[in-house]
Amino acid sequence: MFPTTGQEAGTTRVTTPTDREIRIERVFDAPRDRVWRAYSDPTLLTQWWGRGNRVDIERFELKRGGHWRFVEHSLEGVDGFEGRFAEVVPQERITQTFEWDGMPGYPSFATATFEQLGPNQTKVVTTSRFYTTEMRDGMLGSGMEQGLNQSYAALDKLLTTLH
Repeated sequence: MFPTTGQEAGTTRVTTPTDREIRIERVFDAPRDRVWRAYSDPTLLTQWWGRGNRVDIERFELKRGGHWRFVEHSLEGVDGFEGRFAEVVPQERITQTFEWDGMPGYPSFATATFEQLGPNQTKVVTTSRFYTTEMRDGMLGSGMEQGLNQSYAALDKLLTTLH
């Protein structure tokens, strides 16, 4: 028996459970192992992570203490993002820091969990914690939700091609 959420696949739910957190929930029409692969394989990550823009992965060490760095190339310019993995539990959880080059020294701390809802559905919940309410609100006001939806739409398409 699999849990249910009442959330439709393809719908992103963004909430602010505390004054320093953002919680993102998304249900994907794919089994957990496929969703995990899309999050953990650098070749697949480049196909969905950057809102449809070119993404160069300069580092991706998916292990505790491992460093990651992505560079997104868009019409607006080049943006770098990086962090360190604090915890990696295959097909269950990734905990990492997340820092944008445009605001160095102000990382957020994010945990993504992967929950199998049925044979072909997976719920991903990402909770990001910020040092201040202003940092959280700055992220919300940056267009994050629109960019996230663009990336998740690309992930939806990618998941249909994986077996």
